[in-house]
Amino acid sequence: MDRQLQIQILTDHYQKPRHRGVLEDADVTMPGGNPGCGDVVTVYLKGAEDQEHIEDATYEGEGCTISMAASSMLLEEVHRSNLTMDQVLEMDYNEMIEQLGRQIVASRPKCATLGLGTLKAAIRKYQKDRRLERAGVTRPDDGEFVFGENAAEAAKRE
Repeated sequence: MDRQLQIQILTDHYQKPRHRGVLEDADVTMPGGNPGCGDVVTVYLKGAEDQEHIEDATYEGEGCTISMAASSMLLEEVHRSNLTMDQVLEMDYNEMIEQLGRQIVASRPKCATLGLGTLKAAIRKYQKDRRLERAGVTRPDDGEFVFGENAAEAAKRE
C-alpha cells in the first residue's frame, strides 16, 4: 500500500472513528496511556457467551491522530473478522505497525500500539475474572476479592 493511501486511511479513522464510545454493559473497562505523549485510551470489552469470542468492544480516549486512528482500525478488524480473544492476544505489535504504515508511524510505535496493548490487557483481565469465577471466587461491587466461605457473607451484604 502506498504512503498516501495509508495516510488517508489513518486520517479517515481519526476523523470518523469506528467503535468509539462507552460500552455500558462491558465486562471489563481497561484504561491505558502513553505517558511520553499524553495519549490515553479506555477499552470496553464484552465477552461472548462462549467466553472465547468478543461480543463487543469499543474505546474512547484522547490523543494524537496515530493512537486514535490505530485504536479505531484495530476494533474495526476485531469486529469484521470476529476474532477470538486468543487471536487478539497473538496479534503482533510489529504487524500492527506494518498495517498502519511503518514509514508513517516509525517514530511513534507506542502511539501506534496503545490500543492493541490496552485491548490485550482487557482480554487478560476478562480471562482472569472468568477463571476466578469458575474457581468460586466472587467480587463484591467494591472490587475486593472474596474467597471461599466469605463469598456467602459478601453475597448477603449486597
